[in-house]
Amino acid sequence: MGSHVQTPIPQDAPKTGTFSKPPQRRKFHGFLFDMDGTIIDSTDAIVRHWHLISKEIGFDPEVVLATSHGRRSIDTLQVLDPSKANWECIYLFRQLTDPWLTQFPDVHKIEARIPLEYGQGAKEVPGARAKLAKLTEISAPWAIVTSGSKPLVDGWLKVMSLPHPPVLVTAEDVSVGKPDPACYELGKKRIGLSEGDVSILVLEDAPSGIRAGKAAGCTVLGLATTHSIQSVLEAGADLVVKDLDSMRIMGVGKDAAGRMEVEIEILDAWEIGA
Repeated sequence: MGSHVQTPIPQDAPKTGTFSKPPQRRKFHGFLFDMDGTIIDSTDAIVRHWHLISKEIGFDPEVVLATSHGRRSIDTLQVLDPSKANWECIYLFRQLTDPWLTQFPDVHKIEARIPLEYGQGAKEVPGARAKLAKLTEISAPWAIVTSGSKPLVDGWLKVMSLPHPPVLVTAEDVSVGKPDPACYELGKKRIGLSEGDVSILVLEDAPSGIRAGKAAGCTVLGLATTHSIQSVLEAGADLVVKDLDSMRIMGVGKDAAGRMEVEIEILDAWEIGA
């Protein structure tokens, strides 16, 4: 079980506002959560992982880290060196033989190992566990849509003892990662809400993911957990909050078409100029 910590506010946040917006109530048919920075914060683990990989592939770790958050590993390598942007190449950087990993194809062993090696450094984003548990309890449509591989996500959910989503969209499921909207379009389809007049809430921390959610036609709740408030706003988030403690699930009803709607309340969102 991960530790519950108070999320720090980025130091480069704009100075012309505060987390003081009056409560906002909205209704949504479904919810699509990013993973890292939204449900958990595995920054320390990912930094250590990329430092190791960077040395093995001959890149400055700081350069790699500047481009990696919110992106699939393969997309990060595509930016740095297209010749290395394939899963086989990623695997060959480290030949891992842990028996637990035999359930995964070779190309996934590297990411499957991260929660095992660095799991103690991961933290829960405040409020995330309770929201996932409540959405599961009321059988609301929800999914995790992430740039991580399936073994990576499964590993983190297991290590952190978090609720497993009814639907999971991972790096393997799309040919192009965030900010392309394909992952969130697929998430909408898999939770059965890709057609008609539906309202979907995407919960994201990374600018690339926020852009992907907006491009997929969703409302986006931006979390100021890993990036500056300014960058989250510039990416197009509809509301920005410190973490998921600012979101409350108020009740369940039905819309005019008889579909389930979940009413939520957003507290203390960022108020520009307050």
